[in-house]
Amino acid sequence: MHFGHPYLLLLELLVPVLIAFYLYAFYREKKLLEKFGQPALLQRLSSAHGMRKKIKAGLLAGSLFFLILSAARPQFGMRLVDVKQQGADVVIAVDVSNSMLAEDLKPNRLEKAKTLLSRLIQQLGGNRVGIIAFAGNAFWQCPLTFDISSANLFLQIMDANLIPLPGTAIGSALRLGVQGLSKTAPKSKAIILLTDGEDHKSDPEGAADEAAKQGVKIYAIGFGNPAGEPIPVRDDKGNFSGYKKDKKGTVVMSKLDEALLTRITSVTGGEYFRAQDGDIEVNRLVDEVNGLEKQKLASRHYQQYEDRYQYFLALGLLLLLIEFIIPAGKVV
Repeated sequence: MHFGHPYLLLLELLVPVLIAFYLYAFYREKKLLEKFGQPALLQRLSSAHGMRKKIKAGLLAGSLFFLILSAARPQFGMRLVDVKQQGADVVIAVDVSNSMLAEDLKPNRLEKAKTLLSRLIQQLGGNRVGIIAFAGNAFWQCPLTFDISSANLFLQIMDANLIPLPGTAIGSALRLGVQGLSKTAPKSKAIILLTDGEDHKSDPEGAADEAAKQGVKIYAIGFGNPAGEPIPVRDDKGNFSGYKKDKKGTVVMSKLDEALLTRITSVTGGEYFRAQDGDIEVNRLVDEVNGLEKQKLASRHYQQYEDRYQYFLALGLLLLLIEFIIPAGKVV
């Protein structure tokens, strides 16, 4: 036997406490009667009937036992349940290149992206979600899964050192995402880009054209300042040591390329959002994903225990009713 709320079984300790209380009460009553004379004679003269009292006490204790047992939701016997899950397939591609360390969003672009990604994953429950990390190349950080908690675990290890090859290959990330969605029905799949839009000759627009042909919508959240922001350099202990410079010694300014992100999203029928301090962009993205056509993503069978609390509840109430009907006093 299984219980839906097994912790409530601790309340069964009240039953022996109630029994002990009644035993003590009967013992005290007997001692008091002995002080006044012969207990048998006084019992006959008294309006209370000792046997009825004991029966009522037993019924009350039994009723409490079964009512608590019922509240714990006893379950036995099983039935086969068929669960079908419907939703969309969503790949989230996260830019982990050095430019995402720029601090025009606090604490920096990458940490802001991870925060938004965590909130986004939580609100996409019911859909399959996969995560791609990319810098100079792209790889699957988490394959498509219904398991939101697993996706969040992979999210925790994302940082700018995750991919040793420098640069930003948005096109590579998009092609990898399209490949992973190749078995998903058109209009039921999407790629969400979290990036500052900087790209190093990976042909993201060509990749977006390929995505459009496969029925994949691309959405993007842009992180950063279109005017540009220097990229801080820190030592192994996290101490600031200056800003990233090019070969000529000039400080590199990382700019949010909204024009590129707008082009690659619009060609697929998606939409571009700029990261803000609130969750407006996340909420709008979730609305867009929920608007995708749903497809059958999984069908699984599992055994489910049947609730049987009704029998114990009925028995407890029956004992309580009988206890109520039996008079405590002697019937004249």
